[in-house]
Amino acid sequence: MNKLKPSQILFFSFILIIFIGTILLLLPISQGSEGNLSFFEALFTATSSLSVTGLSVVDISRAYSKFGQTIILVLIQLGGLGVMTFSSVFMLLIGRRIKYHEKKILMENLNRDSLDNIVDFIVKLIKIVFLIEFIGAIFLLIRFKQDMALLDAIFYSIFHSISAFCNAGISIFPDNLLSYSDSIIINFTISSLIIIGGIGFAVIYSFIDKIKDRKKESTLTTKVAVRITIWLLVIGFFVIIITEYNNPETIGTMSFFDKIMASFFQSATVRTAGFYTISVDKLMPGTRYLFYLFMFIGASPGSTGGGVKTTTFGVIIYSIIAIIRNKKDVTIINRRISWHIINRALAILVISISYVSVITFAILIFEERDLIDIIFETMGAFSTVGFSTGITPTLHDFSKILLMLTMIIGRLGPLTFAIALGEELKVAKYRYPRENILIG
Repeated sequence: MNKLKPSQILFFSFILIIFIGTILLLLPISQGSEGNLSFFEALFTATSSLSVTGLSVVDISRAYSKFGQTIILVLIQLGGLGVMTFSSVFMLLIGRRIKYHEKKILMENLNRDSLDNIVDFIVKLIKIVFLIEFIGAIFLLIRFKQDMALLDAIFYSIFHSISAFCNAGISIFPDNLLSYSDSIIINFTISSLIIIGGIGFAVIYSFIDKIKDRKKESTLTTKVAVRITIWLLVIGFFVIIITEYNNPETIGTMSFFDKIMASFFQSATVRTAGFYTISVDKLMPGTRYLFYLFMFIGASPGSTGGGVKTTTFGVIIYSIIAIIRNKKDVTIINRRISWHIINRALAILVISISYVSVITFAILIFEERDLIDIIFETMGAFSTVGFSTGITPTLHDFSKILLMLTMIIGRLGPLTFAIALGEELKVAKYRYPRENILIG
């Protein structure tokens, strides 16, 4: 096991948990009113849950019993925080010491750049996450108990709180959250959980340190992640409310306040989660194009969401600005960024664009469908958002396999997956002569 790279161990542990989840979902006790689920359907659900994506080939509200939905919830929590994170907590509980190689895996899993205090970080992280999810569930319970029995309301509250924080977007309501488009509590709580879960664990940890010590300066990662997130939330809100304002199929018939609420909710959920309070398949072309871009950017590093990440997007934007201004160095908020980070950001961008393009092309070979719908499906899987125009259940099995692979890669990170397939970093004993090449 020690011969495997951390990225490879993460990948194989993911596959193992998906297989275990699939078996559990096939148990008779997991079957819902529809019943008779196939192995492939259970496999797709387990993959979607662990990768916190939300795409589904069955109606989860009817296909699975409460027990089956609990299995899905556990997979969501495991996928959101990371399989290796929970494994480490278990080892600590039984008194086992975490070895150096295991810490390296955790560092990779949590997208941290240092092994310093990583065990303390994990323990505090688990406590913080459970506290946030508990508070979210309390708020959701206030609204859900008005529509159902108390025990059901408690289950629904816990499920949707965890699903929102982990940015899974999986709902056990048949229409997702369409029925609660006018609920202030549901809109505010779910969107808040999505934003907090998508901002990244390192950022959350940094905020807590800042509260304890106001003199302590926030990290550059925190500053960039927060700035990009706020800008994307604001831009998304204004674009959605402008493009959908008169669309009777989405927010056109809502009151002005409900339009504002729905637009903000979709702006919060579009990059990282698949919840929706308006019909996604009825969106205007301009809004759908915005969704493509935002899904591709995704959440922040070390978070529960996918995509290329806000900081990657930020580094690339600042790099472009530096090139346009003919600057030698790339600086972000009075800090110089190393070329290693810039090259890594560019690699993530190119790998991601290439992967999404290849998978889209491959699916189009088997599907006689509109290109826009297929791109939407592929992007939703890659960014682990799970937005769909409703075509997932009707796709060819090969297309579904490609989507499952895309969900796994999207959750682990395209560069992490590429490194898992590649070789260790090699330092050449000699360097070739340098020569310029014309570009642009």
